[in-house]
Amino acid sequence: MKSTFLGVSAAVIGIGMAVAGCSSGGHSTASTATGHKAVGSTKPASNHSPMAASSATPAMTGTVGYACKKLPATGTGSLHAMMSEPTGTAISHNPQLTELARGIDKAGLTTMLNSATTITVFAPDDAALRALGSGNLKTLMANKTDLVKLLEYHMVKSQVTPADFAARTTLTTLVGLPARPAKSGTDYRVNTALVTCGNIHTANGTVYIIDKVLIPTP
Repeated sequence: MKSTFLGVSAAVIGIGMAVAGCSSGGHSTASTATGHKAVGSTKPASNHSPMAASSATPAMTGTVGYACKKLPATGTGSLHAMMSEPTGTAISHNPQLTELARGIDKAGLTTMLNSATTITVFAPDDAALRALGSGNLKTLMANKTDLVKLLEYHMVKSQVTPADFAARTTLTTLVGLPARPAKSGTDYRVNTALVTCGNIHTANGTVYIIDKVLIPTP
């Protein structure tokens, strides 16, 4: 079956692109920070060290973005709870990421996310994925090859920090194509998507919730 990835992307975003020759297993050139202060955060800033999968610190780390206040304050889906869970599980418990969690499950990426040594996920929220349109979203969810490509474009095999946004460090995603973070004032963006709640730590990674689906570009 011919891939519909380009067709879905073009139909939704209105642009043509070529993703032939995408390779998996790309590595980020992002630097790994051992501490930072939160900017535009609803939580107090604190220094932290990258967390190993086997241990989660109870100290809350600084988040960025206006929508962090929409997360549960305690219990499942809260910042504190996600810090003790591997990335795939944490995403599945986040109330803003139910559509993404469904896509990750259909794509068979949960085990990879949970077992990765370090992973960063730029996570389109439910509104972003539903903005694709019900037909396009249904088509995408039904085509595993295209779904994996799209989701892996939202993943980087390193810890991406707010400092990488400020430095505009170009990242290499798991499909081998670049993603470009940037910071302007208190806004953090990757490509054209705004980070609504980011620097969310999981037991083995970091999540940045974004308001748009990222479309691969050369």
